[in-house]
Amino acid sequence: MSTADTLVSKLWAYCNVLRDDGLSYGDYVEQLTYLLFLKMADEYSRPPWNRPSPVPEGYGWPALVAKDGDALEVHYRKTLEHLGKQHGLLGLVFRKSQNKIQDPAKLRRLIADLIDREQWVMVGVDVKGDAYEGLLERNAQDTKSGAGQYFTPRPLIDAIVSCVDPKPNETIVDPACGTGGFLLAAHQHIVSTNKAMTREEREHLRLDGLRGIEIVQSVTRLCAMNLMLHGVGPTPQELEKLRQELVDAGKSEDQADGEIDKRLPVRADDALRELGSDRYDVVLTNPPFGKKSSVMVVTEEGETDRQAITYERDDFWASTTNKQLNFVQHVRSMLNIHGRAAVVVPDNVLFEGGAGETVRRALLRDCDVHTLLRLPTGIFYAQGVKANVLFFDRKPASPNPWTRKLWVYDLRTNKHFTLKTKRMRRADLGEFVACYGAEDRGAVDALWDEEGNPEGRWRAYSYDELVARDKCSLDTFWLKDDSLLDAENLPEPDEIAQEIAEDLRAALEQIEEILGDLEGAA
Repeated sequence: MSTADTLVSKLWAYCNVLRDDGLSYGDYVEQLTYLLFLKMADEYSRPPWNRPSPVPEGYGWPALVAKDGDALEVHYRKTLEHLGKQHGLLGLVFRKSQNKIQDPAKLRRLIADLIDREQWVMVGVDVKGDAYEGLLERNAQDTKSGAGQYFTPRPLIDAIVSCVDPKPNETIVDPACGTGGFLLAAHQHIVSTNKAMTREEREHLRLDGLRGIEIVQSVTRLCAMNLMLHGVGPTPQELEKLRQELVDAGKSEDQADGEIDKRLPVRADDALRELGSDRYDVVLTNPPFGKKSSVMVVTEEGETDRQAITYERDDFWASTTNKQLNFVQHVRSMLNIHGRAAVVVPDNVLFEGGAGETVRRALLRDCDVHTLLRLPTGIFYAQGVKANVLFFDRKPASPNPWTRKLWVYDLRTNKHFTLKTKRMRRADLGEFVACYGAEDRGAVDALWDEEGNPEGRWRAYSYDELVARDKCSLDTFWLKDDSLLDAENLPEPDEIAQEIAEDLRAALEQIEEILGDLEGAA
């Protein structure tokens, strides 16, 4: 049986053949998604499973395998078009799908030689899922594709999930889920730390425990497939059976399709558009960095322009075009009382004035903002990112502020990571995870003390200290940067060059944003 690494290597080797035809990594992973779905649906329809196939007659895997040459390319195109009009998981995976492999011979080889030869249902869930995640990560590494913005480093995800510690009966959501990294890590954590789960708890985890929202349709497709390959969410066969039951019970086909869509673990939508009625026990998310929320419009002169979106919501403390500040407010609103959140945020969320200050003061007052992890540079595929993880719990209304003490862990100062030569590993986050989970946070070895431990990376700030700071800034550092003090401790030249390049890119993005705002105002 194939291991995940072998599968990834095999699938990836063929991707390099297709790249000669101008196919991007992202296009390749997308085509694999369509074909794997059809192959697995066909396998489940055969012994020993004998399940009814959710794929309409004539559009399944056997019809593809039976064709060759131009007839194959034409039928594949028609299959994608037809399945894209369906509802449920079929619609989610195939909506707006197109064939990007124009050479029928290469399409035939992908179908017959690579995918058809493997019994995908028999491959273990972990292997299948890990193989698919391996492809997604390689796609994220292709900087030209821009897919890196949808991929959070796995060691960071694992550390965050370990800290928040989701439980079997809880509901977990990621309102900017990308390809599903946080959701799958939460699933794996719950399964591995709760060996004696009841059948009801397992079914809750599979069907109702995990929910994701992603604004980009093509990324939602990848997330849906990723979750399905890991055994999360209802199977296509279960959804088809439920749909038939709803229709038999007197529901119209549109009503049945709407009900089916609600059962899916992930949906394509703008999470900030509205709060909705569902509340969750845990929110884990890394919202997209960069541009402010905007929409493309056509002016009276017929020219296209981007206009900033300000979300007017009653549950928000401040109206702003800053996407990250909006996500922080949205996350707080999604939580049940006593619910727990971990949100990856860029530095500007910690120090920006105006709406930023309003949001920070309200968050410290209404929630228990207990932990801040300052992340090192060089760990994200998106360039120029200086980020942090903010941990907070939602609390009931109170006349007194809920935040008593904010514990900050500085993993940035004097830490140098790169994606090529020195990648961040889970062990690099071990001390932070230990500090986070300590019964007495003030008695750990990493605790900063001006006299006793000036190199300590763990330090607490009281609520009064924080609100007294200029603009209620949470942008705190206390360690001395060795590279500024001692020429012998300078990072390698390529690391310095990379940091300078990242800073310049970030500055250029901010200048372009300001320029866009000024042009819009004019």
